[in-house]
Amino acid sequence: MKDKENGLVSIIVPVYRAAAYIADTIGMVFSQTYGGWELLLVDDCSGDGSVEAIEKTLSAYEHHPAEAVFENIGRMEEYLCGEQKKVFLICKNKNEGAAAARNTGMDLARGQYIAFLDADDIWVSDKLEKQLSFMREKRAGFVFSAYEFGDESARPTGKVVHVPETLDYKKALSRTVIFTTTVVLDRKMIPDALMRMPEVESEDTAAWWQILRAGYTAFGLDEVLAVYRRPQGSLSSNKFKAVKRIWNLYRRQEKLSVLPSVFYFVFWAYRATVRRI
Repeated sequence: MKDKENGLVSIIVPVYRAAAYIADTIGMVFSQTYGGWELLLVDDCSGDGSVEAIEKTLSAYEHHPAEAVFENIGRMEEYLCGEQKKVFLICKNKNEGAAAARNTGMDLARGQYIAFLDADDIWVSDKLEKQLSFMREKRAGFVFSAYEFGDESARPTGKVVHVPETLDYKKALSRTVIFTTTVVLDRKMIPDALMRMPEVESEDTAAWWQILRAGYTAFGLDEVLAVYRRPQGSLSSNKFKAVKRIWNLYRRQEKLSVLPSVFYFVFWAYRATVRRI
C-alpha cells in the first residue's frame, strides 16, 4: 500500500449478490457532501450480475486496469471520476466471505480514513462530513453513529438505535451497538493490523473488540447517519444464529471463561432484544 493520503476516505464495500442495490450504493457515495473519497467495490464472486451493474453504472467514466494488484486477487479496474474521486472495482477470483473482502479493500486502500459500507445499506448525504468533523473534535481514531432500521426497500421504520458517547472493551462485550456501515477509522491513530477483520462469523464485531481490547476507545455520534435495511422475517430466522455467533466470539475469539461469557451474554441478549423490538 502507498503512503496514506491525508484527508482521503477509503470507502470499502464488499459486494456479494448485490445487483439489485449496487447502482444506488454508488450513487449514494457520489452524493456525499464530503468530496475527498475513493470507493473500493470488492466483488466476492457474486455471479448475479453485480459486476455488470457496476460496470454499467461507471461506464461514463474513464477506466483502465489498475497496475498494482496483489497476487491471486483477480482483476481490478480503476475508474477516474474527478481529481480525487476514484472508484476501484476489484473482482476476486475466489469467494472468501465478507471479512476477506473487506481486508482486500483495506490492503488496497490509499486513504487516511477507512469507512465501511454494506451494499444494501443507506448513508445520509452528509454522513462522512459529520463524522470527520466529529473525529477531529474528539481527537478520535474510531467513531460510529446512531442508525435507523429500514424495511426491505430501506424505507426508515422509525426504530432508531441510539449509541453511547464512548465505548471501551468491557462495555462493548455486553452490547453489539456498533453498526459496521457507520464506522470510520483513522489509520494514523490505529494500526492497520488491528483493523483487519478475523475470518470468523460476526467478523465485524470481532474486529471492533480487538481494536478496543488494545486500549482504544470508540466514540459514538448519537445522530442517525445510516439506515439498516432489514427484510421482513429476517429477525426470527436469524435469532439462533446470532446467539451462537456471539457465544462463540466470547469463548473462542476472546477466550473468556464460562462465567464472564455468561455475564456478558445476558446483558447482550437483553440489549439486542430491546434494540430490535
